[in-house]
Order: sequence, then C-alpha cells, then structure tokens
Amino acid sequence: MDFVRRTSRPSLRSPRAVIAWEGWNDAADAASGATAFLLGQHDDPSPFASIEPEEFYDFQVNRPLVEVSDGGTRRLVWPATRAHALERDAGEHDLVIVTGTEPNLRWKTYTRSIASLLMETDVEFVLTLGAFIGQVAHTRPVPLIGVATDPALVDRHGLMASRYEGPTGVVGVMLEACREAGIPALSMWAAIPHYLASNPNPKAMLALLDRASEILDVPIDTSELATVADEFEQRVAEAMAGNSDFVGYVHRLEEQAPGDAAIDPSNSAQMISEIEDFLKER
Repeated sequence: MDFVRRTSRPSLRSPRAVIAWEGWNDAADAASGATAFLLGQHDDPSPFASIEPEEFYDFQVNRPLVEVSDGGTRRLVWPATRAHALERDAGEHDLVIVTGTEPNLRWKTYTRSIASLLMETDVEFVLTLGAFIGQVAHTRPVPLIGVATDPALVDRHGLMASRYEGPTGVVGVMLEACREAGIPALSMWAAIPHYLASNPNPKAMLALLDRASEILDVPIDTSELATVADEFEQRVAEAMAGNSDFVGYVHRLEEQAPGDAAIDPSNSAQMISEIEDFLKER
C-alpha cells in the first residue's frame, strides 16, 4: 500500500534532501527550527507530497488540532509529514525539505515510504538533522556529531564521529531506509547545553544550517539567523553576569576535554533554573 499523497511531481536539478522531525530527536527545536528557517526563505513552499498519518500516529499521543478561521470555519489539522521542493537560484542543486513530527507506529514502513518518495524525486543525497541535550558550554562552538550510511562521509565533512549505543529515534531508522534504497545519507546532530534545553536555540540552528550548506553544496543565507543567535547569546551573557556560581559552572564545562568525567548538573540545579526563567521571560 502506498501511504504517500502526491499533489505534484516537481522537476528538480540534482536535488538533495534535508529531513528533520519534531520530538525526541529535536532538543531545543534546533533541527525543526533550522528547516523552518530554510522554508521561510521561500515565498510559497507548498508541499508536493505528504505521508498519510492514519497508519503511523497514535492520535491519543499526537492529537489532531482544531483551528478556527477568521470567518468561523473550523478545520482539523492532523499530525503530518510533508515534502517541499525548493528551486534554488544559486548553485547546482535544488532542495527537497521533509518535515514532520516523529511518528509513534510502524517506523520501518514510514521511513521506507519517505525513501521511496525521495527515490522517485531523484534525490541523490540525504541529510537528516537532529539535536540532543549534552553537558556542553554555550560559550563554545556548537559540537556537531555525524552518523552516516558510509562512515567516510563523517570524516569528509569534518564532523565528530558518534560512538553512541542505545535507544534511537526515527532519524536512525531513516538512515537504514536510505541504506536499503541505495541513497547516500548523513545524519548531523547538534549538542545543546543542558541548562538551555527548555528554550529554542538559534545558535544550534545556525550551526546546523551553516554546516548543511557546506555538506550539500547549496548556498544558504543565514545572516538573519546569525543576528538572532547573537541576540540570544547576549541575553544568556546578561543572565550569567549576575550569578557567579553559574559563571564558574560554565567555565568548568569549557575546560572539559572529550572523555573527561561529566560534571553533575544536579549540583547546579538552582542556578540552571534561574537562567531558564530569565530566558523564558524574554
């Protein structure tokens, strides 16, 4: 059975795909925020295809939403996975952007449906985006971790290799679906400071998009996002200035080398709560 609903069949130039899901794979909205920013740069990014949600979502977990228009018309908005075709003026490659909420059911069938759609759209490379909560300092460059169908892709693009073993999200299953379909695929993850995890993190979004531009060989203008990221860092710096304990904690994070014993964040729970409250107010 085909679970893909197509509204058009775009004709694209050597397309490359970017995929991001909201949910478990998306700490501080970094991955979904990066793709939303990319879609927002285009006037009419209407989807050319979507995945029917009935087979893949538990609607008691991901409930449909009721929306009311200005005229009073009510409509249901279901959890959705949508594919957008972005024709690019610069460079040699157009983009396919796939966004959605991580599904609850039948991940293998779901990811194979996406891989099949990418194949028929002639996508030649797939980049998935993710973000996780780590014990990293916001004052350092955002660590970017890579996992790929071919480990050489991680080295080629200057990403840190992942040694993680344990539970995975739909991003990991998508890599397997791409491997089955014969599409080269790379998954890139941003590490988010745990004390800022409750806020959207534009610095992480920027890091993902800047590196995605290099990996995909697709020019992406991130100047607007860079301004937002600078303002975000300034607000965090203002919050730090009034809390010497927090400043010391961040300095210890800065000094941590890969492989060092992790600092226990429970010892700094109060100061972390203060910084979160400060940012929420703004």
